[in-house]
Amino acid sequence: MTTNKKPDKNDKEYKEEIKRKFEEYYETRDKNLRDELIEEHMYIVDILSNKYVGKGIEKEDLYQVASLGLIFAVERFDPNKGYEFSSFATPTIMGELKRYFRDKGWVIRVPRRIQNLYKKINNAKKVLPQELQRTPTVKDIADYLGEDEETILETMEASKVYSPQSLDMKYQVQKGENSIDLADMIGEEDRNFDSVELSDLIDKSTARLNELEKEILQLRYYEGRTQIDIAETLDISQMTVSRIEKKILQKFTLELEKMETM
Repeated sequence: MTTNKKPDKNDKEYKEEIKRKFEEYYETRDKNLRDELIEEHMYIVDILSNKYVGKGIEKEDLYQVASLGLIFAVERFDPNKGYEFSSFATPTIMGELKRYFRDKGWVIRVPRRIQNLYKKINNAKKVLPQELQRTPTVKDIADYLGEDEETILETMEASKVYSPQSLDMKYQVQKGENSIDLADMIGEEDRNFDSVELSDLIDKSTARLNELEKEILQLRYYEGRTQIDIAETLDISQMTVSRIEKKILQKFTLELEKMETM
């Protein structure tokens, strides 16, 4: 894994060239141009994957997941929407990292007591608005659950890493740019391969997979199912699913690295 140089954002010539490349790729879907754009923006992968280092997941795993997120972002970016690619790519990649971190970290890091309290807080958020006829405060939730406010706040903060985002959410981007719908970033269905034209990468990477890996790839990324759900379906442990998913990501990353060196 190499460190990728971050470009000078104030370089107008560079920004115009990147914009031109994205406009051309949006029209032509040229794979060589796609690979150039991926390589140009690998620095974003470095920055975002490093944010999660030390949180219970290996750095290499984080880099692999973030790399796939960047591929998704390049494929889905519409240069006509009025915002810069970095503003679009950042929440896209973070979404992939958070989903992966949630699957891994929820088992490794979060105590059972916090998991249970988090579920109760979510339930309170559904019940209290009807009872109070307003949005409940932290104190309302604490009183309802018989907990102190500090415990509620800590649990809500801890849950941010694991909570899936709403498709209706709009992300704040740079001043002067348009807002970005999460649905714009991941497609109307989900962050799944069937909404992305990644035929070259997918074909080469899938050829490296055994039958079980292919089945997990289908369930995980085409159908968007969780590791726990897949484990129950295939009658294997969640740890086994996690280990196999890691192998799948490694094989995809190998193909991605080949793109960078071509």
